[in-house]
Amino acid sequence: MNQNRSNSLLKLTITLLAISLVIVLLSPNDNGSDNGTCNIIPSEVVSGPMIGHTAMRSVDVWVQVANSSRVSLKVWAETEKGEEPVEFYSDENYVDSETAYSSTLHVGGLDPGTTYNAVTISNGVEVGDTLEINTQVLWDYRTDPPAFKMLAGSCAFINDSIYDRPGTPYGGEYEIFESMAEEDPDMMLWLGDNIYLREVDLQSYSGYLYRYTHTRSTPEMQNLLKACPNYAIWDDHDFGPNDADRNWIHGDWAKKSFETFWANPSYGAPAGADNVGTAFRYNDVEFFLLDNRSNRVHHYNETQDIQVLGEDQIDWLIAALNKSYAPFKIVAIGGQLLSDNAKHENMARFPDRQTIIDRIEEERIHGVVFLSGDRHCTELSSLELDRGVVIHDLTVSPLTSSSYNNTDEINNLRVDGTVVAERNYAELNFSGPRKDRVMEMVIKNAEGEEVWTKSLKAKDL
Repeated sequence: MNQNRSNSLLKLTITLLAISLVIVLLSPNDNGSDNGTCNIIPSEVVSGPMIGHTAMRSVDVWVQVANSSRVSLKVWAETEKGEEPVEFYSDENYVDSETAYSSTLHVGGLDPGTTYNAVTISNGVEVGDTLEINTQVLWDYRTDPPAFKMLAGSCAFINDSIYDRPGTPYGGEYEIFESMAEEDPDMMLWLGDNIYLREVDLQSYSGYLYRYTHTRSTPEMQNLLKACPNYAIWDDHDFGPNDADRNWIHGDWAKKSFETFWANPSYGAPAGADNVGTAFRYNDVEFFLLDNRSNRVHHYNETQDIQVLGEDQIDWLIAALNKSYAPFKIVAIGGQLLSDNAKHENMARFPDRQTIIDRIEEERIHGVVFLSGDRHCTELSSLELDRGVVIHDLTVSPLTSSSYNNTDEINNLRVDGTVVAERNYAELNFSGPRKDRVMEMVIKNAEGEEVWTKSLKAKDL
């Protein structure tokens, strides 16, 4: 009887331990969750992973999974046969509905000029596609800067028939993203109007997350997200209603969702500013990403001083450009800066335009090229200043939104033959020795076919 009783007690103890383990696994975790429980099975990847900012010694990768889980990133480099690869891991982040089950994962301690593999981990299990990521090369004081290729475009409208206006769909030719991925680019710059918030989205933060999720999950877009580092600025349709400015009451939702879905190196320019501006270097080219919404006072205001960037952001931009030794200084802004056609939301309607031009001339800042979007057509503008400085503004639009032909609109700074009134993107190729760098601009249609090409020499700017 004593033996039977001992066996019974042992079985009872084992059962209680098993129940306790299940309770622990299913109990609320430190970060909380949607339903008060922690999902213990891996969550599949539903969008991405997207390569974000990539530096010489670190990488950022954004990923979205199906439900609440703990996600992290494993990174490793290929090794010789028989050698065990050294693995690097990001911190583990808990994702839930507050981030639409997405997170940007950061891994540091890497080596420059190295090809790494990366994979997402959800609740301890590898999920989704394996990425190939190249850290930037340490070329300074050693060699000429590497040649590289970047892509750029704006106005990506993805149809959503339930919430779109009745009639002919506004978006189309999503195959443009596949054409872009096939270019084997080194980086991609999204120039605003990246999601097109609808009226139904603007009434809640969850609406913003829905619109980002709907756009980011576009099947044709996935290979581009995985192909290279992706960077972004915003414009009105990423911020709020059409032509929204700083008086839009939910600018905080716009900023929070933008930072959730993009993996830029930082947010706030100058440092600490309440905007989404940033700057970074890719090889020998420096990029300055501006925020044209957070400080904007729209041009139809009669009793306020109208502006786009604000004094602090302009001061930062001019000082940063002045200090830069980059042969090409790429300034990304949502709307056209150089065009002198004071129509729509062009900068010609604001004093900021002339202020920036005058200060670039006064400081004798060479090599400035603006990249802009917004206009649903592409064109190149050029302005030669009295002190030998030449500024260019390449407007690239649209990716998948409906296009518009602005040939009949007067822009006295337009370069002849550069208007494109169809869906298109820009390919920018940087090459040449350190003191004689060239930027080749190639505009291509949705099928990846060349529409026009022009080259700029840094020493001529």
